[in-house]
Formats: sequence, C-alpha cells, structure tokens
Amino acid sequence: MARAQETAVYTHGHHESVLRSHTWRTAANSAAYLLGSLTPAQRVLDVGCGPGTITADLAALVPEGRVTGVDHAPDILDQARATAAGRGLDNVDFGVADVHALDFPDGTFDVVHAHQVLQHVGDPVQALREMRRVTRPGGIVAVRDSDYAAMTWFPASAGLDGWLELYRRVARANGGEPDAGRRLKSWALEAGFTDVRATSSTWTFSTAEERAWWSGLWADRTVASAYAARATEGGHATEAQLRVVSEAWREWGRREDGWFAVLHGEVLCVKDGA
Repeated sequence: MARAQETAVYTHGHHESVLRSHTWRTAANSAAYLLGSLTPAQRVLDVGCGPGTITADLAALVPEGRVTGVDHAPDILDQARATAAGRGLDNVDFGVADVHALDFPDGTFDVVHAHQVLQHVGDPVQALREMRRVTRPGGIVAVRDSDYAAMTWFPASAGLDGWLELYRRVARANGGEPDAGRRLKSWALEAGFTDVRATSSTWTFSTAEERAWWSGLWADRTVASAYAARATEGGHATEAQLRVVSEAWREWGRREDGWFAVLHGEVLCVKDGA
C-alpha cells in the first residue's frame, strides 16, 4: 500500500523576511513546555527543523544523546548544518523528510518534536500517527502551533484585520490549517494518543524594538515572500492590496501603544506501550 505523502504547499517559503522570524526561535521561546521532559541521553527527532536554531538548542540539552533534524525543504538544511557547526555541536544530524511518511523504524526516538509544522501539512492526523510510530513506548511527541484566529493586537487596525483574513484564506488554499493551535489536542486523540497534555503559551511584541522587528518582517513578507506570490497568483489579492496591508503593518509598528500577542496551542503526548 502506498504511503501518504505531503500534499500541502508551504505558505511562507524561505524568503529572508521569513527566516528573520525562524532564526529568532529558540528552545526557550518556542519549546518551553517540552524542556522539563528532556534528559541528557535521549534520542530526539526535530520535525520541520528549518534553519536549525531550536534543533541546536535541543542538541545542547541532550549532550549524551543525539538529535536528528528533518525538513521537507532540502535547501534550508545547509543553514541548519551551519547553525549546529557554529555552536560546536557533534551530536546532531540533518536530512530531508516528509512527516506523513518518515523514513525511520518504529520506536526510534525518545522524543519527537515539531514547532509550527502541523498548520502547514495536508494531513496533520497522519503526520501525528507517523510521529507516534517512530517514538518508543513511553516516549513523548511534542507539538506547538500558532492559532491565527486567536492572534490579537492593539490598537485596532482595519489593515491588520484585512491581513488576517487574507492570510487565513491563502493558507487554506495551500492545503494548510492556520488555526491549528486549538486543534492539536483533537488531532492527537484522533491519531491514537490517549495521554495528551494540552497547554498554551504566547509570544508578545510590545516594546519599540519588538514592534519594529515583528511589523517589519510581516510588512516585508506581505510583498516579497512566497506568501505574496501565492496570494496574487491564487487570485486572493492584487499587488496594490498587498502594499496596503504591508503599510498597515508598518503603521502599527510605529505606534507607541502597539501590542501584539500570538497564541500557541501545545500538546505533550505520551506514547502508550501498545
């Protein structure tokens, strides 16, 4: 029987404005819910590792173990390898993989981690089943995803309202689910987990530096990334409309009273002994 394969298109691509965000991510700001479950000698799989900043942090936290980072996009893995090499880590390796059909034997890993992955895949339940399969009995699958509909900001902005509606429409047209955070527990149960701890956490951007960084990367992403191309090519927005959204981001970033919160859903799933 043929194995399931990825059918969704990654909405963001790997434009510099996207990597500006991805390379900012650390285990501390993006996987804190998992860190208390790590022990020094574990074998860890980091799914959708991107440029490898979280992967490298995980490798440093399991110095007697090993971390494997995998991504569907082979080009980004050179940056991930450079990240690990720059930190002098020798217990980490990288490869290309499709989370719907992982090329690892059953029970290979103690921990399987995925950050901001399931919102972009065609079949998140199948992805979780594969993550569960390659986890040893008693091991952990840890998943964290943002929830776009739950993002909130101040002051009110018609331009950012338009951005949110547009982004959700483009992401769904690409086969993903931008409001994944609220669905993680349901997907995990459907995938066969019975021991699921569901939590949430946020990124918050409110200082002048944070506002400039967050608004700037989204302003640039809106007009220059693969997301921008997919918005126009899919008939979701014109280039002129994208420029209006981009400027709305910059205007929000200049507001001294600006505040933006990104809600994430998280699940820690323990694989039973079956």
